[in-house]
Amino acid sequence: MKSQQDIEKAIQEHLEYTDDEMKLFLSNQDNVKILEKMFTLSQKTIVAEVVSSLGCNSAHREGDRFYFDAAGNLITSMNPKRLCIYALHSLTPLIYGASEFLYADMDPNSMKFTRAGCIDVGVKCGGWGRIVMELRVEDRRK
Repeated sequence: MKSQQDIEKAIQEHLEYTDDEMKLFLSNQDNVKILEKMFTLSQKTIVAEVVSSLGCNSAHREGDRFYFDAAGNLITSMNPKRLCIYALHSLTPLIYGASEFLYADMDPNSMKFTRAGCIDVGVKCGGWGRIVMELRVEDRRK
């Protein structure tokens, strides 16, 4: 396992911080606490699964899944080739909430509101289609 110093150096390189910027970053204790959890966070995947779909222009169907790391980054290699920006946009508050639960050492799967829909209102309301997605956090597959 990497030392805390190794993690800090990797983060500094990843964020392209100067030494002064890294000192400023580390002066925020919330940042330090999150860095201390990096190994645990790297073992989690945020999954948004389509639970309802009708008329989706991007052809997202029930059972489709969108994958994100614990920081909310889309894991492109695990996702469908086509991704609807309007569906992804609606997941932002849920992914943010799940990340905050993880940072606070709380179970993100205990969140009470875990569903979001794309911003299209669907054909019955004058739109084209609509999908609904449900969010959960899983242990990362090896």
